[in-house]
Amino acid sequence: MFIEKADREKGNGEERNGKAFTDNVVDIMCGRDFCKTIKGILNNRSPRHIRNDNLHYTPSAVLVPIFKMNGEYYLLFTKRATQVRYHQGHISFPGGVVDETDRSPEEAALREADEEIGLSKDDVEILGPIDDALTFVPPFIVHPFVGLIPHPYPFNINPGEVEKTIEVPLKFFASQVSKTDSTPEEFERGTGYPEFRYCGELIWGTTASIVANFLTILCRGKGARP
Repeated sequence: MFIEKADREKGNGEERNGKAFTDNVVDIMCGRDFCKTIKGILNNRSPRHIRNDNLHYTPSAVLVPIFKMNGEYYLLFTKRATQVRYHQGHISFPGGVVDETDRSPEEAALREADEEIGLSKDDVEILGPIDDALTFVPPFIVHPFVGLIPHPYPFNINPGEVEKTIEVPLKFFASQVSKTDSTPEEFERGTGYPEFRYCGELIWGTTASIVANFLTILCRGKGARP
């Protein structure tokens, strides 16, 4: 009986914490200056960078595109083509390896977005960086940058790299992140990867951890701790 009571109390506490997390993210999204708030939060913190002393990891970068449609904010993903070298058919953000000609990871993310889906860098407002992430097969350090893009947009998808784009409401992730078993600290360490299922597509691995990290940063930036 005591164990059952403790389990109920734990469950109730987790439910309350999850609801607080979701409510806080939704409150931020409903604010009139949502993108200005994001920009302020991201540029008033130092993103966590992963050390690469022995050059084991290849530097790469992704753009986390965010846009407003019908009064609601969405994230834009790509589904990788089956003929690409790595992560065939996976849901990801536009991005790739940082080339020698790129002046920065941010520039690499914008270049790759243009190459993959025809998104011009002139149409992207970079709101700021979030924490580095890892992929292990192959070994990449991923530098993510959140960017505001117009909607609608005349994307020009490169079929050699991308099968299609996928639009997911940000509110969907807010409710799902609060239900995961892993902690925000695990997301940031790259060990507790969540999974999200949306309209028959599975968003998992590094891409899912980037989404979770982004939402956690927003919550903490507004004074809440998920």
